Amino acid sequence: MAIDKHTIQAVDGSSAIFTDRTIVGVLTGVVSTTGVNQVTAVTFAEPLPATYAVFVMPNQNLTAFVTAKTSAGFNVTLQGTAAGGITFDVLVVA
Repeated sequence: MAIDKHTIQAVDGSSAIFTDRTIVGVLTGVVSTTGVNQVTAVTFAEPLPATYAVFVMPNQNLTAFVTAKTSAGFNVTLQGTAAGGITFDVLVVA
């Protein structure tokens, strides 16, 4: 369900690309089928805007890198040492 918003405030010094809306995408429990130090492709059913920010929160003590951002999705690489069952959460904001 869409939430109707009437006021958008951007912090000074930030870039307000969309002044009429905020776009948020959330994926929880994304499974890294490729494991640590490998690329996991993350895709969305709807196109993402041309410019967006991605926040990745691994479920273990790992470092996350986002590369190859397109309107269809992006790649996440998790680096470090981890036991099995690697998942991560994703927050996309535009």
